Amino acid sequence: MKKILILICFLFMNSAFAKDMRFVQISDANFLSGEEALLRSVISEINKQPGVEFVVFTGDNIKRPSKKDLEDFLNEAEKLNCPFYIVLGDHDVNKHKEMSKAEYIKIVKKKYKKYKPETPNYSFEKDDMIFIVADGSKDVIPGTNGFYKEETLNWLTNELNLYPDKNVIIFQHFPLIPPADKETYYTFKPEKYLEILNSHKNVKAVFAGHFGVNNEQEFNGILHVSTAGLPFYRVVDIMDYDTSSPTIWSVLKEASK
Repeated sequence: MKKILILICFLFMNSAFAKDMRFVQISDANFLSGEEALLRSVISEINKQPGVEFVVFTGDNIKRPSKKDLEDFLNEAEKLNCPFYIVLGDHDVNKHKEMSKAEYIKIVKKKYKKYKPETPNYSFEKDDMIFIVADGSKDVIPGTNGFYKEETLNWLTNELNLYPDKNVIIFQHFPLIPPADKETYYTFKPEKYLEILNSHKNVKAVFAGHFGVNNEQEFNGILHVSTAGLPFYRVVDIMDYDTSSPTIWSVLKEASK
């Protein structure tokens, strides 16, 4: 009887743990060729973290829109022991410097063969959890204000409508709820985007960067998380993600420089 109880407890615990997921957010790496040490240190620390499903770089991955910087950044990112996903920021793209969004993604896909997304807006699924990347960057007239185009918002609405019964987390560079008082960093007219989120109750969190501050705040039942640039990075655990009320717990870490 005792052996049976132990077995039941073991199976129950395994079932409970199977509902949890861990990922890591790195924002505003602002990578420059020849200055690899800090990103390399962060990646080394992440590789020692148990159970990381993936890493997401939430924009300003490179400090300037340079092909060499992007390629060298990817050389470091490829050292991760897990898949990684990319969000575009205001430092990443500039058509006038021959780094359009299309060119940026072309370089990523050529260098990192496992990279699947074809466009700056995309979604992916991990164990019945949906992750959406929403692009607010501008490659024609770059600037520090985020701007989510009408076509992006329409795409986002359609994407959310595909998964009404699954929990969703959104990644982007520009926060919708300002985590600090920097008007030149605010997202332009975020009201419609917020209305979309308010009408989809399965959106649980939005992770962003851009402001250079670490902040978490809840707005209309959605957790809005802002993560500062390196040496900070955020380890995120989603517990009971297959229920209607998952718990999102994050730990902010600072890598040694």
